[in-house]
Amino acid sequence: MRNVLIYDAPTRVFHWLFAGFFAAAFAIANLVDDESARFSLHMLAGLCMVFVLLLRIVWSLVGTRHARASDLVLNPARLFGYFRDMVSGRGKEWAGHNPASSWAAVTMASLALGLGITGTLMATGGESGSVKELHELLANGFLAVVLLHLGGVVVHALRHRDRLPSSMLTGRKQLRADGYAPIRPLPLAGLAFLALTVLFIGHLARTYDAQARTVDVFGITLQLGENEDGHASGDTEEDEHEDR
Repeated sequence: MRNVLIYDAPTRVFHWLFAGFFAAAFAIANLVDDESARFSLHMLAGLCMVFVLLLRIVWSLVGTRHARASDLVLNPARLFGYFRDMVSGRGKEWAGHNPASSWAAVTMASLALGLGITGTLMATGGESGSVKELHELLANGFLAVVLLHLGGVVVHALRHRDRLPSSMLTGRKQLRADGYAPIRPLPLAGLAFLALTVLFIGHLARTYDAQARTVDVFGITLQLGENEDGHASGDTEEDEHEDR
C-alpha cells in the first residue's frame, strides 16, 4: 500500500466549508422559528454555501488533476458496474472520484444551486407557496443524498481500506497499484480559498441590517424574514396598494 496525496488543499477546504454551511442552514431551518430574528442565520449560511460552491466550480476548471471536473466518472454504465463490483467484492481501485462519489458530487452541487436560486427568489419578493415547497424539497433531497454518500463512504472504506474517510482531512489515500503520481498540495491556494470565504462572510456582516433583517449581496438587497413592521419580502408593496 502506498500513501499518495490525491486531494489538494482547496478541495479539502471546500469540502468542510460546504458541509458545515449546509448543516448549519438545515439545522437552523428545522430548529428555529422562521419568525425569529435568528432565522436570518439560515439564509446567511445558505448564501455562504452557494458562494463556496461557486469557488469550487472555478477550481474544478483550474485545480489539480483530481479536483477537476474531468476527474468525475458520470457514465451510468460505470456506476452500475461500480455497485455490481462492490457487491461481488471485486471492486476496482479508484485514486480520485469513483462513479458513486462523482454522481453524489454533481447531485449535491445541483441541489445546492437550486437551493440558492429558490432562496434568492423568496428573499427578493418572489416568494410563493410553490417556490417555498420546492426549496424544502431540495433541502430534504440534499440531506438524503448526504446520508447515502456517508453510507457509501463507510462501505467503500470497509471494502478497500484506502483511508477514504480521512482523505478529506489529510488529502492522502492508501493505494495498492503503482503509477499514481501524487498531486501538488497547494496550501497557499487553500488559504486563499478560505480567505475569500472569510471576506464574503465579512461583507455579509457589514451589510446586514438586523432591524430590517436585510442584507446586501453585491448590490442586491435580500429580505431575510419579516422586518420590524411585520412585513416579509414582497409584502410591503402589496399592503401599500391595499391601503390606497
